[in-house]
Amino acid sequence: MEFHTAGVIGGGAWGTALAQSAAAAGLAVVLQAREPEVIESIRARRMNDAFLPGVELDSAINVTSDLADLADCDLILAVPPAQHMRATLQAFAPYARPGLPIILCSKGIERGSLKLMTDVLAETIPSATAAVLSGPSFAAEVARGLPSAVTLACADAAMAEALAGALSGPVFRPYYADDLIGAETGGALKNVLAIACGIVEGRELGRSAHAAVITRGYAEIVRVATALGGKAETVAGLCGVGDLVLTCSSPQSRNMSLGLALGQGLSVEQALEGKRSVAEGYESAPAVRELTRKLGVDTPICEATAAVLAGELTVDQAIESLMSRPLKPERE
Repeated sequence: MEFHTAGVIGGGAWGTALAQSAAAAGLAVVLQAREPEVIESIRARRMNDAFLPGVELDSAINVTSDLADLADCDLILAVPPAQHMRATLQAFAPYARPGLPIILCSKGIERGSLKLMTDVLAETIPSATAAVLSGPSFAAEVARGLPSAVTLACADAAMAEALAGALSGPVFRPYYADDLIGAETGGALKNVLAIACGIVEGRELGRSAHAAVITRGYAEIVRVATALGGKAETVAGLCGVGDLVLTCSSPQSRNMSLGLALGQGLSVEQALEGKRSVAEGYESAPAVRELTRKLGVDTPICEATAAVLAGELTVDQAIESLMSRPLKPERE
């Protein structure tokens, strides 16, 4: 199984970073972007000034607005915002040949349907070979060539290994796995939990509270992943614990920075004002809450965060509701 060309759908920060990483791995890359200014700046200056300023892009990256230009690529990295994944895949479907590996790189749960991104792919391009890439990786760091490691999950073990080999480079290390549900669940919930951690930081509640949110938040991820059919050991890896620790520990995270602003007293509208990049946790929080209720899984931190984002609770009310819950065994 050999891969020589990669198509990247989505010219935001993460899509551009993955294009840069794939080029560093030796692949010829076609990056599809919707925004004319992104295409113009990459063609003119080899930079994505709108979403990833200051990073000179590899000459092996060609940019286009037309999804048809990705038809001949050996693999696809799908990187639109999670809530736009369905429409994006529907638009690409006419150009996807049977068996084409499509690696889903967006983290979230679809609002309305409550579907994971692999479910969305199965419904839009059922003939594709689905894979998931997830893990602790800030776009700016990956694009600048700093070391990072991620999970690459595919039900076909041989394909997972082949894709990991194709995308690995001197400083980008994918570990392959076969549990797509576990890989996706970690990524979807950690964005909501990062908002909670940001609120803790913004309210200056201390490092102890920060550690407690990460730890109890991880317990919520495990409960949801296993309820959906994923494996606890998957979310104990890079796509769960790794991503959770990174996203909950740095204001570089769009989700944590949103929570930070809320904790400092800004409204949701004020915190989001002027932001061009999407905070996936904000978009996914209502779906996470609805899904966990449907599953009958207890996720108090995700619940409280969703309530704050929806304007149903103030930050202080959310904190009080969490701290006044009945005591229970830690393993529950």
